[in-house]
Amino acid sequence: MTLQQLKYILAIVDCGSISEAAKQLYISQPSLSNAVKELEEEFGIEIFLRSSKGIALTNEGMEFLSYARQVVEQAELMEQRYLNKKPSKKLWSISTQHYAFAVQAFVALLKVLNENEYECTLRETRTHEIIKDVRNLRSEIGILYLSEFNWKVINKLLRDHDLKFHPLFIAKPHVFISAHHPLANRDLLEVDDLDDYPCLVFEQGEYNSFYFAEEILSTRNYRKKILVSDRATLFNLLIGLNGYTISSGVLNQDVYGDLIKPVRLRTDEDMLIGYITNQKTSLSHLGQLYVAKLKDVIDRAGYELMS
Repeated sequence: MTLQQLKYILAIVDCGSISEAAKQLYISQPSLSNAVKELEEEFGIEIFLRSSKGIALTNEGMEFLSYARQVVEQAELMEQRYLNKKPSKKLWSISTQHYAFAVQAFVALLKVLNENEYECTLRETRTHEIIKDVRNLRSEIGILYLSEFNWKVINKLLRDHDLKFHPLFIAKPHVFISAHHPLANRDLLEVDDLDDYPCLVFEQGEYNSFYFAEEILSTRNYRKKILVSDRATLFNLLIGLNGYTISSGVLNQDVYGDLIKPVRLRTDEDMLIGYITNQKTSLSHLGQLYVAKLKDVIDRAGYELMS
């Protein structure tokens, strides 16, 4: 085993594929594949599962990765201490459902990040992809919600993949509508009040199950429904078509205050919003700092944090 081999493993996980890692490392793909194979043979384990769809960490690979990160980080600290070597670029990633407060916390983190170089990734993505990203350690943190409806299905997935859900707050469902929407002057809406307007939801791709929906009341039959893949498109349609989407009600008023309004929706269903982590690793310093910023954003929005 060499330190370089461990760095190769980290690069493959960060890039998501051997071919992309080889490009980033300026080596040939066969050389990188051989280095991984030699490491696997030396330790008698399989680090990556290889298929036509790409690679994924095995259970042994996830455990190996946690040790590899520690070894590489400790080696860098020694180099900085004794060789005055420049620290390597900081790499860090999170995956999240489409929440503005997750982005606000990300911005707050980068503003206080005391690093000359960093490469941080914020993935606003589908529910199943969030779980997969954290399972494969592509992201350190995943942000999603649980409800009485999806609880059993999502929790089983988390348990099966050695992931832990950390509750942040309970959100009373709201609808986001245009500030000029005909219902914008209301303080409370019934679901039936919205039937004449298009409901905007985030599509979930091949895992388009009711249980993976980002919005509550996913089994309801909507007269008008539009599926979108990103938040900017959703907000544009929301304003242009007098549409609506169901969410947590936590909105960045500095950015959207003049355009979009959250209005409380009458329903018995709550949203338990939190973040997931891989139980085979502990949160890095950046991960801990991000969670602190996340809690700060939620607290300032007037929601009670869960202990």
